[in-house]
Amino acid sequence: MMSKLLKNRYLILRRIVQITILALYFGANAYGWKVLVGNLSYSKFLQAIPLADPFTVLQMLAAGAVVGVDVLVGAVVIAVFYGLIGGRAFCSWVCPINMVTDLANWLRRKLKIDRDARRINISRRFRYWALGTLLVVSFVVGAAAYEFVNPIGFFVRGLLFSIGFGWTLILAIFLFDLLILKHGWCGYICPVGATYSLIGSKSLIRVEHNHLNCTNCGNCKEVCPEKQVLNPVIYRKSGFINGIECTNCGRCIEVCNDNALKFSIRSFLKNN
Repeated sequence: MMSKLLKNRYLILRRIVQITILALYFGANAYGWKVLVGNLSYSKFLQAIPLADPFTVLQMLAAGAVVGVDVLVGAVVIAVFYGLIGGRAFCSWVCPINMVTDLANWLRRKLKIDRDARRINISRRFRYWALGTLLVVSFVVGAAAYEFVNPIGFFVRGLLFSIGFGWTLILAIFLFDLLILKHGWCGYICPVGATYSLIGSKSLIRVEHNHLNCTNCGNCKEVCPEKQVLNPVIYRKSGFINGIECTNCGRCIEVCNDNALKFSIRSFLKNN
């Protein structure tokens, strides 16, 4: 039992963090709790610290909206935080859609559904094009375009208010990842993840690879939602996983039986 818990330690911790955040939002709405009030677009922590999603704020600025100082400060707080610890950590440790896509891809492995083949051909760069396009659309229509279809917002509002259409969209994402494209939504499409990739491109906390311990078993690539970030070091040398799309989820560390992977603080004095 303990060995199984240890083997899934980061997964368990991620679920605790994600569920706790959702519970705090629910408690604020249902019971008036004041720990975390708002949603993942804009919140206040302990009624004092503003927290704002940088991509939402960029859309608002592009749309020509007058953005309050607290919202701008909140976006800076979030950008600095994830800039230090790894931008895509938001995707694996906070975003509730991650629980949906992780479930879909767990089922893919269990049911052996078309493991590596794609049913559609799409580049991982598509998410960056989506990010830029949505900012342009926000400018043209004068509103934060993505927020009309943002599944993160639908998930939180659905949890709080039982909004039907939101669950339909989330189900569509689940089926897309399960039946059409492995790690499809987060790995190829989501512009929020693309934004956090750019924010955390120089982050300090990274997964470090010890080439001497590695037996090239491939377990890490099997579970990694962004397996392309592993390629530069896994088969070549020791060093840090520097791909900006790494989500710092820790799954590669958990499945590595060689003790070749661990979280570490990246040194900029080394040529990694």
